[in-house]
Amino acid sequence: MATSSSTYDVLIVGGGVSGTALLYELARYTDLKAIGLIEKYDHVAIVNSHGRNNSQTIHCGDIETNYTLEKAKVTKRTAGMVVNFATKLPPEKRDRIVYKYPKMVLGVGDHECNFLRNRFTTFKELFPGMKLLERDDIAELEPKLVEGRHPDEPIVALGSTNEYSAVNYTTLSEAFVDQAQQNAEEKGMTCDLHLSTTVGKIEKDGDLFKVHTPNKGTLSARYVVVSAGGHSLLFAHQMGYGLDKSCLPMAGSFYFTPKVLNGKVYTVQNENLPFAAVHGDPDVLVEDKTRFGPTALMLPLLERYNIRTFGEFLRVLRLDKRVIKALWDLMKVRDIRRYILKNFLFEVPWLRERLFLKDIKKIVPSLTVKDVSFAKGFGGVRPQLIDKEKQKLVMGEAKINPGTGIVFNMTPSPGGTSCLGNAEKDMYLAQEFLGFTIDKEAFERDLLTGEIPLTELERPAASSLM
Repeated sequence: MATSSSTYDVLIVGGGVSGTALLYELARYTDLKAIGLIEKYDHVAIVNSHGRNNSQTIHCGDIETNYTLEKAKVTKRTAGMVVNFATKLPPEKRDRIVYKYPKMVLGVGDHECNFLRNRFTTFKELFPGMKLLERDDIAELEPKLVEGRHPDEPIVALGSTNEYSAVNYTTLSEAFVDQAQQNAEEKGMTCDLHLSTTVGKIEKDGDLFKVHTPNKGTLSARYVVVSAGGHSLLFAHQMGYGLDKSCLPMAGSFYFTPKVLNGKVYTVQNENLPFAAVHGDPDVLVEDKTRFGPTALMLPLLERYNIRTFGEFLRVLRLDKRVIKALWDLMKVRDIRRYILKNFLFEVPWLRERLFLKDIKKIVPSLTVKDVSFAKGFGGVRPQLIDKEKQKLVMGEAKINPGTGIVFNMTPSPGGTSCLGNAEKDMYLAQEFLGFTIDKEAFERDLLTGEIPLTELERPAASSLM
């Protein structure tokens, strides 16, 4: 394999799980000659893809109650791709990437219980392993959910007991890079990894893009994919793209308790809130603890705990009256207004543990304030986009594709779960522009069969991605 390239066919900016997934797919399934990836840190996937900074969850759409059936079909397919990739690795590698835990979404009270019963009827065909769990079933799987709860309080859950439900996105990204480099070497393809390399500017120069870096000089590419969180929009703005979009970074914090859960327990989403409902998870990085969260706080940083990104936030916010109008409309919703205030208070020492306890007692009624501790150093930032023309939040993944040979991706949750699915979209977009060949049979054999085979229900959703 060549050690470097003067001109890449495709150059990826950003070495999180999304960028490394694309590197893997291009190396494994295409006949390109030279690909590369640039990451500003000295290791891949140590910002939002790091296990400290996300809930380490494989989101399928079964226990995420804000997912419609159509969204669940797409999400289940991409989640299955992650599991199929990991489970075809040797066991010693697989067991560092994906984990089997029970998982469920808990309904409390008549309204939520009725909602989950109806949801089970609608979703059970898509998720044949999903079960409707009554109080005794819940007590057997997660005794702490029932212990200390009033016997007359209605509870029911939807869940599964024998599926891969957790993932370490850093070790997954490492595996993507390893597999990409192995495949590239077998093909004689250049596959370069530029770590500790900051991108200063990207510009179009004739038929090529010039990516300027302080330590590697100028790298050239025929096609560029930027997968760098909120920085993707910053690069887009610098090139004159996506000026109708603004970025609102949402930070999430977590709390630890002693181990009170055997698996993942989610709660029913408030339909008036565009943010994730509180849940409890086993932590794949910290033994004998249960991690609860996330909170949601608007934070003027593109990276949590990195004050140097404050200036970059100001540049990508592009504050004007349309952004103010979008934020004002959000604050006019009573549930959102109260939620934002409460989550601000969740960051105040001493007070935060006591306030957060009230939320997680819905899951584990027997918890006390002495059980709850703020998870220092845990929690990431998700770039939530604002559409300035529509003056509203843009939910889910966002892509800016001007059709000029460069694509900018912003991937909030479930971006990690969707990494291979998003990479698939980018691979086909690059093919349209560059005209290379994709080995579709190998793609389906590797990623759409195995531990989680593609079902007929998901195939219409799959065809719509191309």
